[in-house]
Amino acid sequence: MHEKIARAANELLESYSAEGIRIHHLDRQPLPSHAEIIRVLVTTHELLFPGYIGAQGLTGESLRLHVESRMSWLYETLTEQIRRAICHSTNIGEACDIKAREASDYAAAFLAQFAHLRLLLASDVDAAYDGDPAATCKDEIIFSYPSIYAVMVARLAHELFKMNIPLLPRIMTEHAHHRTGIDIHPGTQIGKGFFIDHGTGVVIGGTAVIGNHVKLYQGVTIGAFSFDKDNAGELVRNTKRHPTIEDDVVIYAGATILGGDTVIGRGSVIGGNVWLTHSVPPGTRVLQDSPNLRIITPDAEAAAS
Repeated sequence: MHEKIARAANELLESYSAEGIRIHHLDRQPLPSHAEIIRVLVTTHELLFPGYIGAQGLTGESLRLHVESRMSWLYETLTEQIRRAICHSTNIGEACDIKAREASDYAAAFLAQFAHLRLLLASDVDAAYDGDPAATCKDEIIFSYPSIYAVMVARLAHELFKMNIPLLPRIMTEHAHHRTGIDIHPGTQIGKGFFIDHGTGVVIGGTAVIGNHVKLYQGVTIGAFSFDKDNAGELVRNTKRHPTIEDDVVIYAGATILGGDTVIGRGSVIGGNVWLTHSVPPGTRVLQDSPNLRIITPDAEAAAS
């Protein structure tokens, strides 16, 4: 048995240097810690929704000390994780382009957005309460609605995305995707008052632009229509591939909207299961005709036989 294990280990080690199997990160600078990024999200969640997540009953000076302590930890942790993210492709022993001071500046700039992000998240909670008659109170929404968590993470990740920080934004949004079933790329631009009802199966591409007071239901895809390739057969990147959804649009369950040139005009309603690859003007209603159904009752089946 030991010989078999030794042989398997040797074969595995040989695969690390084999041609065409470049799925390792050896002899490189350390990667960001996935676990630390999740801890960052937990702490940030607590700061953006104080009293709901984490410490309870804080007031006055105790609240100030708690916030300052959490912000200090975030600053130090993010400085290190941002440095790692930017240097991740550098070989061990080689100098990295970023200095510790630059990483700390990025971390400070990110933390400086928290007060503004709370205003956006408050508008998202209001949109959920106004748009869902099943909601009994805003506390219930903050505690339990998956879209609030997914959108919070997307808004946080988008701030890092705008700074061109690699890896970290996608780690964040994929964690939210895993937890909620809602897949929002960190590059997505999202206006205020955004609500995803139910949420499971929603996919929103990285170059999509979402206006103010947009409401989606479960299973909606805002995606790319096709993937252009260059003369070498490589995918063309950094182009507008995903739709623009203007203000006050409602998109019902299972709808698919594709294409970078597609614009859904303000105040439009896109019905369930619609497949749409072209723009529609403001105030448009796009509906899927009901399919023809055959309903055979037991009595009818017996009579036919």
